[in-house]
Amino acid sequence: MIWKNLNDSLSVFLIVLVIGLGLPSLALGQQTYFSDLKQTFEEGSIFKAEFYHQTVDSYTQDTVASSGRIWVGAQKYRVEADNKSVVVDGQTSKVYDEDRNRVIISKYEPEDDDFAPSRILNGVDSTFTVQTQEKRQGEIYILLSSDDPFAIYQKVEIYLSNSLVPKKIEAVDPADNVITTTFTDGEFMEPEEAMFKLSYPESAEIVDMRN
Repeated sequence: MIWKNLNDSLSVFLIVLVIGLGLPSLALGQQTYFSDLKQTFEEGSIFKAEFYHQTVDSYTQDTVASSGRIWVGAQKYRVEADNKSVVVDGQTSKVYDEDRNRVIISKYEPEDDDFAPSRILNGVDSTFTVQTQEKRQGEIYILLSSDDPFAIYQKVEIYLSNSLVPKKIEAVDPADNVITTTFTDGEFMEPEEAMFKLSYPESAEIVDMRN
């Protein structure tokens, strides 16, 4: 699996997709913050941010942390963290491991990627419901939850700025592990061609698995 080759801590991307693309447009009363956020992605905007991500084991209280940068669109994504980079353009996956100076190119198979927009759009996480979406202390709070024992997360809490820019996402998985991602310098922007191009030195070993 693509993300297993990178780092499990990069599951931050899944959470971003859940808030942006994963659920139907459910509105509670007159407030539609979640639907507005979802629409921002669907209209082609790219979310770019620095992130700090940590997972706390519910049993041992051990903490695994990572930080990096993300660019997230409806059908493409790019993540740079822990000396590794991945770019998915919907057809091809390219992963660069700086420590090994190696690039792995493969045909992108959304069904093998837990983080694929198409998987989520096709209803993998349709068991989630929007429990709360409201303004709290100068920011927007959205609570998603699922009663499905096979859901990737039981609960996802999303904190947005008043302009719908993600600031923090906290999720609880079925084992009660707590996954928290904090975003800084986050913004939505128009897509640019260079955003989803993988950079690596000419000396890198190229492993093309498409043939």
